Amino acid sequence: MMLNFAAYVFAFLAYYVAGFAFQFGAVALNAAPANLGGTPTLSRFLVGSGSWGFLGGKGFFLSGPAYDAGSLCLVLFEVVFMETAGYIIVGAICERITFWAFLLCELFMGAILYPIFGCWVWGGGWLSQVGTTMNLGHGYVDFAGSTVVHAVGGFAAMALAIILGPRLGKYGPDGKPRAFPAHNLAFVVTGTFILLFGWMGFNPGSTLGSTDLRISVVAVNTNLAAVAGSASAMLFWYLRFGKPDITMACNGMLAGLVAITAPCAFVSPNSAVAIGILAGILVCLGVLFNERVLKVDDPCGAVSVHGFCGWLGAVSVGIFADGTYGAGWNGIGAASYLGQAGRGVTGLLHGDARQFFCQLAGATLCAVWAFGATYVVFWTVNKVKSMRVTADVEREGLDMPQFGLVGYPEDATAVTEAA
Repeated sequence: MMLNFAAYVFAFLAYYVAGFAFQFGAVALNAAPANLGGTPTLSRFLVGSGSWGFLGGKGFFLSGPAYDAGSLCLVLFEVVFMETAGYIIVGAICERITFWAFLLCELFMGAILYPIFGCWVWGGGWLSQVGTTMNLGHGYVDFAGSTVVHAVGGFAAMALAIILGPRLGKYGPDGKPRAFPAHNLAFVVTGTFILLFGWMGFNPGSTLGSTDLRISVVAVNTNLAAVAGSASAMLFWYLRFGKPDITMACNGMLAGLVAITAPCAFVSPNSAVAIGILAGILVCLGVLFNERVLKVDDPCGAVSVHGFCGWLGAVSVGIFADGTYGAGWNGIGAASYLGQAGRGVTGLLHGDARQFFCQLAGATLCAVWAFGATYVVFWTVNKVKSMRVTADVEREGLDMPQFGLVGYPEDATAVTEAA
């Protein structure tokens, strides 16, 4: 609870100081969100210029857009996306990281890692403009953050889990993984449905205006992918192990949600179901691969759900987008595209191979950036001072040694009385 609470607090402060400026400091130059109204004030790159912007340069401490209603509306909406990336890492590093090291991770996420890739895609940066500069479709497209949010968090989590190493007792002397059961399955299921509900703001809200009637398509696609992902994960686990697993059914639902987040506005309901099915299978394979082959201890499956399925979501834009939405996206094809007036973002199955290659390259770049930058920074930090708690603290549990309180005092009392 403390990790998630502190993630909100410290990542938000980092985003206020520098992250928002790095991400959206130049958004008015190429992709100002007109739906939000106000006078665009975010108009300067700190690194790069024009179609080759790499880092926003206006809005530090929210000083530039202080009384710009449109920009502050954008801050309030976008900070939740950044926080989501910050929460993702908790699931992969819990039970063994020191609190001070965790705070460094959140400051890094809120100020640097997330905002830089976010600038490239949503802030008018260079990756969104490769349609113009390199003739790659509509440039890199991620409607609501399969990669900008989820893959950034997922692959950063992977790097941190590798640096920290597995929990004590996770692998036996024979090298085989041991299952650590969830402490409360009711919370797992309840949390999954809370996330499903929250996604109804995450994806449809990314139209940045309820006057955009595509919002209904986005909402339906999001739900379809969620249930298809859960169904395929449930069936995969049943066929593989003989029994359906509620935790993997929940992870399958989240996998479908993550994978549909990038293409939700650009695909048909049938395609949304196909994307969900693929995500449900991928999340199962990813969990098994991480645990058994890579030996990455990821307690909640965050790397597979958010990293692998986030990558799949962005690539799915390049495969399934049908051209019915997104005319003029990233400044491409406002009048016509592929010889057709009003045609929007189009994928491989509908005649635009360039968009597929753009999505494949951009999603892979996201994985390299999130994993590579996180690994380099925190491998260095870990060499200076260990980020992991001592073995004795890990065996006791982090509640008392790290925070001075136990999460379940009635359990502690029962143990004491029994002794």
